[in-house]
Amino acid sequence: MESKIVVFSGAGMSAESGINTFRDSNGLWEKYDIKEVATPEAWQADPDLVTEFYNQRRKQIINAKPNQAHLEIARLQDTHDVSVITQNIDDLHERAGSNDVLHLHGNIRYSKSSGPDPEKAYYRIEGSDLTENDLCPDGFRLRPHVVWFGESVPMLEKAIEITNSATHFVVIGSSLEVYPAASLIQYCSLQCKKWIIDPNAERMNIQNGFQSINLPAGEGIQVLLKELSF
Repeated sequence: MESKIVVFSGAGMSAESGINTFRDSNGLWEKYDIKEVATPEAWQADPDLVTEFYNQRRKQIINAKPNQAHLEIARLQDTHDVSVITQNIDDLHERAGSNDVLHLHGNIRYSKSSGPDPEKAYYRIEGSDLTENDLCPDGFRLRPHVVWFGESVPMLEKAIEITNSATHFVVIGSSLEVYPAASLIQYCSLQCKKWIIDPNAERMNIQNGFQSINLPAGEGIQVLLKELSF
């Protein structure tokens, strides 16, 4: 059977590029109330506040650069079949050169309609800011292309399909605390070789035969590359 490497990345991956995480100490949730910026109800109550919150995040992401882990994952494509599933809403995997990237929680560089059919089309944001004057063809205000708390995850079924095809599955920079995304590890095949790269990997008590690499993303990926001896 041909090898298929699937990388499942989380916020710890982008943290090494200087992008604030939500759940760590000094994370974004400590500065903002989730209910005010990251729920459908927040959008209905104050779309200007929500838009500005994501405009600021988008500026930070545009100014960030892919780190060593992003670049090494992209280089794996030269010799292996690689798919990336990411919880992150930044585009650093793509900017590092990865071609097959599935965003479970959306991509902040895009917008979508706030109308009744939000998944019909996505619109690339030119520059960093959305405004109240940015509308979809149906006349509805554009909102960030992100999955908010309380919303379904449209790409979950596709992510499950990709995970099930993996011969080698790598979790990197994810706390595996956000569901349903964290449930993906349950869909690895019995024959799949699995790793988790995280400074707290050994304390996460992940079952299902995962090997722990107790290091940050950039260092941990170097260890993983040595173990991928095929």
